[in-house]
Parts: sequence; C-alpha cells; structure tokens
Amino acid sequence: MMSPRWKFLLRFAVLLLVFELPLLTWPVDKYVARPLSAGIAMASGEALRFMHQKVTVKGTIIAAPCFAVDIQNGCNGLETMLFLLAAVLAFPTTAAQRCVASFLGILLIQIVNLIRVTSLYLVGCHRREWFESFHLAIWQTIVFATAVVFFAVWSRRAATSS
Repeated sequence: MMSPRWKFLLRFAVLLLVFELPLLTWPVDKYVARPLSAGIAMASGEALRFMHQKVTVKGTIIAAPCFAVDIQNGCNGLETMLFLLAAVLAFPTTAAQRCVASFLGILLIQIVNLIRVTSLYLVGCHRREWFESFHLAIWQTIVFATAVVFFAVWSRRAATSS
C-alpha cells in the first residue's frame, strides 16, 4: 500500500510528463506556445507604453531603439504553469478546489511573468550588462518560486479544509 505522499508524487510525475512532452511537438509550439508568447509580448508592450516607453510589438518581439526582447519558449511561463497544474491536479482534494487553484495559480504566474518581461526590457535599456543575470538567474527563479510557494500555501489550506 502506497502512502498518500507517494501517491501524490506518482500522480504528479505522470501528469508532468503528460503535460510537458507535448511541448516538444511542432503543433503545440505553433498553436499554443507561440500564440501565448505573442500575447505576452502584446500585454508587456502595452504595459511599457503605459510607462511612456516608445516600443513596437511584432509577434513575440518588443523593440525600441534602446533594446529589444524576443519572448521565446521557456520565457512565456508555460512550463511553470504546467508544473503548477500537475501539482494541483495531483493533490487529493475536491475538483472545485483544484479548478479554483489552477485558475488563480496560472493567473498569478502570468502576472509575475508580465512584470518579468517588462522589467527585463527596462533592464536591457538602462543596464544592459545586468540583463543576462536578471534573465537567466533572478527572474527564472522568481517565476518558478512563485508557483512553488503558491502550491505550498494552497495545498496546506486545501488539506486543512478537507
């Protein structure tokens, strides 16, 4: 007999594989990942324009004379959203709680990612030498940590309310 922890971990691992493996295929890239990246570029471009930045957005690229960013796979938050979704769906609680947590968690990740992309553009414009560190170390950690902390807080509350 498996303990509840091992059942959760097994379900989580299976769901993570089921969710992540399709990301390697061209249809998911073409019809999910790229449109998501373009949507993030559009939203980030609007946020930057709100901050009086003269940017143009074309597809996944946000550009201005001072700097440009291209939101590629891995920078759109999709993997982090799928990680969180696998954890939430594997957790033993009600379907309603899972549905609400999935929606709120994905929304939170995309808000943090919007802040990430916007700030990376600004860092690139004003402190280009900091860009790689912010892009590859600081912000990747923050976005993933957001998912982990959200799941930890939610799962504790869901476990005590069940």
